[in-house]
Amino acid sequence: MAASRTVGSLRLPPLPSVGELIKLYNLRAEKQLSQNFLLDLKLTDKIVRQAGSLRGAHVCEVGPGPGGLTRSILNAEAADVLVVEKDSRFIPGLKLLSEAAPGRLRIVHGDILTYRMDRGFPAGISKPWEEDPPNLHIIGNLPFSVSTPLIIKWLENMADRTGPFTFGRTRLTLTFQKEVAERLTASTGSKQRSRLSIMAQYLCTVHKCFVIPGRAFVPKPEVDVGVVHFTPLVQPQIQQPFKLVEKVVRNVFQFRRKHCHKGVQKLFPEACRLELTQEMMRKADVDPVLRPTELTIPQIRALTEAYAHLCISDPSLFSYDFREELRLKHLGRNQHTPVDAFKEIASAPPPC
Repeated sequence: MAASRTVGSLRLPPLPSVGELIKLYNLRAEKQLSQNFLLDLKLTDKIVRQAGSLRGAHVCEVGPGPGGLTRSILNAEAADVLVVEKDSRFIPGLKLLSEAAPGRLRIVHGDILTYRMDRGFPAGISKPWEEDPPNLHIIGNLPFSVSTPLIIKWLENMADRTGPFTFGRTRLTLTFQKEVAERLTASTGSKQRSRLSIMAQYLCTVHKCFVIPGRAFVPKPEVDVGVVHFTPLVQPQIQQPFKLVEKVVRNVFQFRRKHCHKGVQKLFPEACRLELTQEMMRKADVDPVLRPTELTIPQIRALTEAYAHLCISDPSLFSYDFREELRLKHLGRNQHTPVDAFKEIASAPPPC
């Protein structure tokens, strides 16, 4: 593997500029794919610096597009760069970069949402979770349309120590819409505090590095862009399965401006909603009239532990979805369900 050799001067030779490559291959950003090119190499260099030293490192770049950020990663003397690009129009330009950096740039034409990154790097780079992070980084100027589902996927991988986190506490340096970056890094009590804040911060140290003005991109998006760096924690702040934490947090934050017990109620079937909500709030010792944005991660942890305890007593609670209960009621009304059939739905024993 390229990373095993001695790293000398690994800067790229003279190449056509990114702008010239875009003209050469007649490339255009596709609006439906949320593509925005970053052509200023000073800015791409600045993004790469947020990852720390890449000298001799393994790097996975997500959605390299015309390769501006890829050049900065290679110029930072990364020894093994794997780029995952879904859009075939960018592959020829990336192959040109690969020829300029022999043995250092590997190209995967595929979708990062389904790509098995655990197979993309040698097992020898792995580090025990309790030790320092491995010499592996994920870096990407993410399309807006994929950024949130992708970070949620990686957070779940992080919790399960799968995917890129089979190698250890792999660090990420990624771009998001400024508003999403603010949510990811928001502190307790701030207006931006959200589900994303909790899900990211219970698993990682999250740092908003800097903001890139929208005018720096081609085409110019309607929003600015934030660069965020993630380092997985040795010990997550909540010791519960990811899916359970996500369910509790999603329900709590669905009524952001109301008291937190309003969201907690929706974890339970209507027949036993008030009783179990009171029991959960009491077990967690959380003030039920706090707003969701006011909840600290230790308070969220207490809520998830109380909910997990209730699910142990009645395992069917975890599969309950109040939206499905609501959908069945609306279905009965809208389709004029015969009385007997509707009674059958309504009288189905609740999971409590």
